[in-house]
Amino acid sequence: MQRTAVVDESYWLATTPETRYPAPDTDLTADVAVIGGGIAGLCTAWELTRSGLDVVLLEADRVAAGVSGYTTAKLSAAHGLRYARLEAEHGADDARLYALSQQEAVERTAGLCADLGIDADLEGAPALTYLRDSERVHELRDEAAAARRAGLDASFVTDTELPFAIAGAVRVEGQLQFHPRKFLLALAEHLTRAGGRVFERARVTGLHDGHRCRLTTEAGGTVRARDVVIATHYPVFDRTLLFTRLTPRRELVLAAPVPSAAAPTGMYLTPEDGVRSLRSAPYDQERRLVIVTGESFTPGTGDVRERYARLDAWARAHVPDFARADTGYRWAAQDNDSLDHLPYVGHAHPGTRHVYVATGFGGWGMSNGVMAGGLLTAHITGGPRPAWTDLYDPRRLPPVRDAGRLAAQQAAVAKHFVGDRLHTAHVDSIADVPPGSGAVMRLEGRRCAVHRDASGQVSVVSARCTHLGCLVHFNDAEQAWECPCHGSRFATDGSVLHGPATHPLEPRGTPDPPA
Repeated sequence: MQRTAVVDESYWLATTPETRYPAPDTDLTADVAVIGGGIAGLCTAWELTRSGLDVVLLEADRVAAGVSGYTTAKLSAAHGLRYARLEAEHGADDARLYALSQQEAVERTAGLCADLGIDADLEGAPALTYLRDSERVHELRDEAAAARRAGLDASFVTDTELPFAIAGAVRVEGQLQFHPRKFLLALAEHLTRAGGRVFERARVTGLHDGHRCRLTTEAGGTVRARDVVIATHYPVFDRTLLFTRLTPRRELVLAAPVPSAAAPTGMYLTPEDGVRSLRSAPYDQERRLVIVTGESFTPGTGDVRERYARLDAWARAHVPDFARADTGYRWAAQDNDSLDHLPYVGHAHPGTRHVYVATGFGGWGMSNGVMAGGLLTAHITGGPRPAWTDLYDPRRLPPVRDAGRLAAQQAAVAKHFVGDRLHTAHVDSIADVPPGSGAVMRLEGRRCAVHRDASGQVSVVSARCTHLGCLVHFNDAEQAWECPCHGSRFATDGSVLHGPATHPLEPRGTPDPPA
């Protein structure tokens, strides 16, 4: 982006205040401890508190400033070409339950905004999945028919407001878009007013599962609770064994204000061109913010700057006035894909009665986060279970048809775990690392992650991810270390940005001064 000002930050974070909830300074007890202050954690904590339970929410950093603060904020039951696949792989009944649960979440969010008086820039908008390849139109017709059978107001169309020709699209009515941070910060305030307790800078590093669960935090304190909800996006405790059935991915986001007349009013998605998503949001009286998403990739792989350049080129070619905007934003969203394309929401593993998890949202965290809040509350309170409870049960066994996917996923992890150790770095010494860059190299017999900032200051940390030991890679565009195995992310000083890792990369002492 060659603009007067480009903000390397999520628009949602840039336009909302920072939170200042306290860090825990004493041991805590509660009925339920919720780990994670994103949409799944906050919705779960709110629903449980409304049900009369004593709830503690523990966020490692700041609430709604992690994955939920970097979303594209589409609140929809239309998830691309999803329903034809669900019907084929899981059956028509499961496809219907999926649609019912997702649409209920859309309507639940609108109801919460109305009931609590939350101004979250909520707008109704149709969701459209389009293709430009005429030879693939049959996929759209099949998807529209499957979505209708699942209960959605879906149709096949050939005309849209897009300023370029398409072969066709699946259009689903009755969907929403909103400002996620405005919604979640307001929900956190209502949560505390209702008696819930919210703590920040409270990273959980240990979990003892039993009749009375015990959590330990980074600061050394403990939290005792009857039930625990792990809503950390990627489960931070490996005893769930879900890490073998989750694949992390990141997507890049560009946003810029354009005249309102040039902005789309619908929410658009195409699996073509490496996947592209397009929508707009309120900006000022004369302009709307156009949000373009794409370039899906595994964390720690590929040239992220090059990916941003490709996405920017696509936006300039397909969105009127995008290139002429005087300002812009860029950020990246991260999510996890489950093996069978369905989230995991419920008991974390077969051996537990008191630990629950919500993960594997597959890029649709807004609707699934709200859905998870209701489903987990039903589990914990013993209330009526939704019809889709079994559909999302994390204890479900992978079907035989997914054996190939599971093998391919584990082979990819093994390739990084072993192959990256055999890879030779393209730099021979710390002096070869240019400003604003990072490299993994062997120093004194150990693999180290070396970063040099713009001023020339060098930091050296262990290159072994503290989750399961894969070697991290440097993301040059976001200036972060990323694990390609399970998606953990670290700042250049080694501190944890994103789990499943809960411990920082170990410091490796003071490096020799540059030559």
